[in-house]
Amino acid sequence: MEQNDHRILGQQLDLYHMEEDAPGMVYWHAKGWRLYNILEDYIRGEMRRLGYDEVRSPQLLPVSLWEKSGHWEKFQENMFAFKREEGRDMALKPMSCPCHLQIFNSDMRSWRDLPMRFCEFGQCHRDEPSGSMHGLMRTRAFEQDDAHVVCLPGQVESEVSRFVDLLKRVYAKLGFPDFEVALSLRPQKRAGSDEDWDRSEKQLLEAALSCGLDPRLQLGEGAFYGPKLEFALRDRQGRLWQCGTIQLDMVLPGRLEAAYVGEDGKKHVPVMLHHAVLGSMGRFIGILLEECEGHLPLWLAPVQMAVLPIGEEQQGYAREVMDQLRAADLRPALFDQSESLQRRLVMAHEQKIPVHLVIGKREAAAGQVMMQDKDGKRVVNLAEIPMMV
Repeated sequence: MEQNDHRILGQQLDLYHMEEDAPGMVYWHAKGWRLYNILEDYIRGEMRRLGYDEVRSPQLLPVSLWEKSGHWEKFQENMFAFKREEGRDMALKPMSCPCHLQIFNSDMRSWRDLPMRFCEFGQCHRDEPSGSMHGLMRTRAFEQDDAHVVCLPGQVESEVSRFVDLLKRVYAKLGFPDFEVALSLRPQKRAGSDEDWDRSEKQLLEAALSCGLDPRLQLGEGAFYGPKLEFALRDRQGRLWQCGTIQLDMVLPGRLEAAYVGEDGKKHVPVMLHHAVLGSMGRFIGILLEECEGHLPLWLAPVQMAVLPIGEEQQGYAREVMDQLRAADLRPALFDQSESLQRRLVMAHEQKIPVHLVIGKREAAAGQVMMQDKDGKRVVNLAEIPMMV
């Protein structure tokens, strides 16, 4: 494995590990889970600002729901299902779309309520073949920044545009201004009429072009319920990983009896957009780790600052520095081991902590620190640090 392989970096930075007796399942360590939550909270804030309501749905659901939606016929070999002698058979959800339609169906909806935007960071399980798993890139248990928009047919273009703007903004902030786009078209095994597929493929392509995208066409690669735009990132080894996706669905709302009352007073079936910006959260973290070789940007780093007192007499002030940094919602770590300062600086560098705060007698007496980061060394007052991050 190369040194920038996310599996090596995950161990080196104490982010996560996996066990042989739980293949495809991630044990997130404290630092890794901190990174995970920072990224999740960032996406959560972006979704909230765009009018999405966060929901939560069950992980274990009756097989009959998946049969009704059509997922059982398509995905049952990759679903964890449980046979029961009494009562209904159950399965762990591999995706959240039927659940979000059930939330939509929990009340009578009007055309004035649409679009309705749901998002969820719900855990999904898929029984992936053992040979296909690869660190964080493909696992059996994962979370997606999953979202569904239930809308009128005439709202599809504006909702696709809203999503593409969000994706471009998020990818650029995370260091991926370039990505590849494909439009996956009807598979041989699919649900819905040819007329619905003609209409949905045409509408999604027109929406993509209006956003300035030029997707390459992938024949036969669409979801069984509709075409999809796939946004892929290429890693440092040249491999292409699908991350973001948006799918236009004219099938599942009807199958699960979703309806709204239109302006004419009659019931109509809405359309639904399925989308995710990052896709699998773990996969995106793996790609991100490899892209930046573990040197995460300051706002994402699970440990932002290493606090290093030169001698024992500065340890009291170092603990005060730690308290003030935590109070400012920063993420410091205290390096007060018995090793030399140089050795502790090496340790902080090996952990790829972006900022080092060295404290000697002069700094402790003046309420200052010696800050070392990518911009060099400089003495700063402790109160200035939160404003510099």
